[in-house]
Amino acid sequence: MVARINTAAFQGVEAKPVDVQVHIASGLPAFTIVGLPNKAVSEAKERVRAALSALGLALPPKRITVNLSPADTLKEGSHFDLPIALGLLTAMDVLPPDEMRDFLALGELALDGTLTAVNGVLPAAIYANREELGLICPVSQGGEAVWAGENLPVLAPQSLMDLINHFKGVQLLTRPTAQLQDPQDAPLISEDLADIKGQESAKRALEIAAAGGHNLLMNGPPGSGKSLLARRLPTILPPLSPTEALDVSMIHSLAGTLPEGGLMRTRPFRDPHHSASQAALVGGGHHVRPGEVSLAHKGVLFLDELPEFQRPALEALRQPLESGQAVVARASAHVTFPAQFQLVAAMNPCRCGFLDDPAEACSRAPKCGEEYQNRLSGPLLDRIDLHVDVPMVPAADLALPPPKETSADVLARVNQARAVQRERFAAAGATGAAIELNAHADGQLLGNIVNLSPAAEALLNEAATRTRLSARGYHRIQRVARTIADLDHNLNIEKHHVAEALSYRRRPPGRQTIT
Repeated sequence: MVARINTAAFQGVEAKPVDVQVHIASGLPAFTIVGLPNKAVSEAKERVRAALSALGLALPPKRITVNLSPADTLKEGSHFDLPIALGLLTAMDVLPPDEMRDFLALGELALDGTLTAVNGVLPAAIYANREELGLICPVSQGGEAVWAGENLPVLAPQSLMDLINHFKGVQLLTRPTAQLQDPQDAPLISEDLADIKGQESAKRALEIAAAGGHNLLMNGPPGSGKSLLARRLPTILPPLSPTEALDVSMIHSLAGTLPEGGLMRTRPFRDPHHSASQAALVGGGHHVRPGEVSLAHKGVLFLDELPEFQRPALEALRQPLESGQAVVARASAHVTFPAQFQLVAAMNPCRCGFLDDPAEACSRAPKCGEEYQNRLSGPLLDRIDLHVDVPMVPAADLALPPPKETSADVLARVNQARAVQRERFAAAGATGAAIELNAHADGQLLGNIVNLSPAAEALLNEAATRTRLSARGYHRIQRVARTIADLDHNLNIEKHHVAEALSYRRRPPGRQTIT
């Protein structure tokens, strides 16, 4: 008899079905796993053997063959331990085969038979719910699995013995309960925009970026507050919607960074070190994993000291910034991860950081500034909507009382502007959760929402001609101007909205400025 257990392999954030087939036959004692397993899967036989021994069960002295079908799909991860063990127990008539075929199982076995957490439980649970299967997972991840569906049967045992007792009717495993912290009950965030004195233009740019989902680059000397401003962006962003929370949680489930027992409700804020490799930023590696751009999906990716990042890693950001997806192409796999993130970057004007201060600048100024800024390519900078200078705050301003406007005040305006955008896109026929912000509008949809006044259109066309704007730059100015008008509660984009959007646009050397 061949025992069969359902489990899953992962391709991107999608769970692909895997049929674990266990056959016990006469012959010399052997335990073989076939079906293109990687090293972790091949070692499962030793963990399974030890776990069964801890339960007082011994493998029969026969030829045991475990086939992971489809055999041409690479199987990676330790989550195959549990389905292999269940297949063996079924083939040994310890567990009933009729009940096992109604469940999808995944989990890693410790040598004493307990189940330890694995990556990918949430995507597997969503697949199981879609296929009308139940799910068996480690007890620590039961709260994660139940979010896949209200009617999804979930068994979350502490150990393999608990699961055996459940199917034998000796012990009842109850369905885990979902645990989700209400954003209103979350611990108060200590960071607030009111902590930052001065930098009013940078705060204005931060508000525009939050309202429309635009990318932002801050340029200024060390100690001017660029990192402080970036870290306060999450305080003026609304919490994730239920659909967004599920999408984000699936990625973090695969990466093993999902909080125990629930979904993520706050927007991700990722700030990798500038030594991060290309694979760390966009995904990949020997075993393809989501990168920082995907872990920042629906949130913020903050890159401090932007020119210090490796040039290939920065250039790899160009495609995700445009498409909202990170595509990792390998000879053996072609994997796509969601990557709809908001890029916020900070940089110094030169290596020493004091290019604009003759008293502090190095002897190579201004040549050092040109060389430093040339580390960033024009196509990458062209994809950043808002470029803002962050000068040093005078000591006299630091002695002033804190500003009265808090993050909560700015968040109220951001929420109002985002609500207007959602209604507009719904009325314009936009489909899918991906089109909710001005930064995501493109093509005919962008043309339908712009509503330029004659004076604003004339100014934009004049600027495009005199500064030789690219088509991408032209459309990005339209998006920023649309957001500024939304914050101004204006249906049409007026001339001063376009003028402000133009002031945030990067001006390459040698190109004219509209006055």
